[in-house]
Amino acid sequence: MNTLITGAFGFVGTNLSNALSAKGKHRLTALDVSKPPTHCYTAFNTWAELDKLSGEPLDAIIHLAGKAHNTANTTRREEYFDVNLGLTKKIFEYFLNSEATKFIFFSSVAAVANEVVGVLTENNVPAPKTPYGESKLAAEHYILSQKIPKDKDVYILRPCMIHGPGNKGNLNLLYKLVKKGMPWPLGAFDNLRSFASIDNVTFVIRQILEKEIPSGIYQIADDEPVSTNELIKIIAQTLHLNIRIWHIPPDLVRLGASIGDYLRLPLNSERLKKLTESYIVSNMKIKKALAIDSLPTDAHDGLIKTFKSF
Repeated sequence: MNTLITGAFGFVGTNLSNALSAKGKHRLTALDVSKPPTHCYTAFNTWAELDKLSGEPLDAIIHLAGKAHNTANTTRREEYFDVNLGLTKKIFEYFLNSEATKFIFFSSVAAVANEVVGVLTENNVPAPKTPYGESKLAAEHYILSQKIPKDKDVYILRPCMIHGPGNKGNLNLLYKLVKKGMPWPLGAFDNLRSFASIDNVTFVIRQILEKEIPSGIYQIADDEPVSTNELIKIIAQTLHLNIRIWHIPPDLVRLGASIGDYLRLPLNSERLKKLTESYIVSNMKIKKALAIDSLPTDAHDGLIKTFKSF
């Protein structure tokens, strides 16, 4: 199978290309702004060379390229739309005019909701609250507004927070905090959050490529949500440390986070939300489409693998 991957050398693209190439069934072409010294792609092209791609006709296109969410809120709204909507228009038009029969767009649960009451499903009415989420939803709407030939399938994937070796997001900040032996001050918050192991993400994409799956919108999340306090305990277990968990009154913690908004401190209001609010994402639809009862990587095992890589 000949597959083009945009954003090929990002965190997801690197892990996905390694997983696909290990199976020996895929010829991978990278589309990105630059390339690292070593990689497992057969060919590399920049966006300026998109219309000049050579080689055998493509079977599938995976659109991973995008402007990632900036928790420091220093990215202009226009930048999100220029990249997340603009590049989607460009690559989807290319797909419609190509021989490729499968298109996978990597969106986000942020395109639907910044906060979740209960469990988020694909039936929730999208109401994004951030420029990042709005730009991802705009890209989804563009794709769905196009006339798609009957011989082509289109998949919109909405993963929740992805983690894995090589990822340096909020989980890495938690890890560094625990490693320093500092007490965890947010023990009074009772929450459950869904995460997505990169191994489960690559599994889902590989299944979509290799099987006949109905077109549609699918969320990606591990089978079990995890509390932040449990995350702290898993990190401590990985480091062989005893961790103290403090139960500071939530209102006092929120006040400290609001100060962090103005002083650009590591803990600000947005990070506090991600660490303490519940955000449970259903993965029932994708499991039903794949005819499986569970994803291959257990949430707990996936997190341990991630933390051991830091």
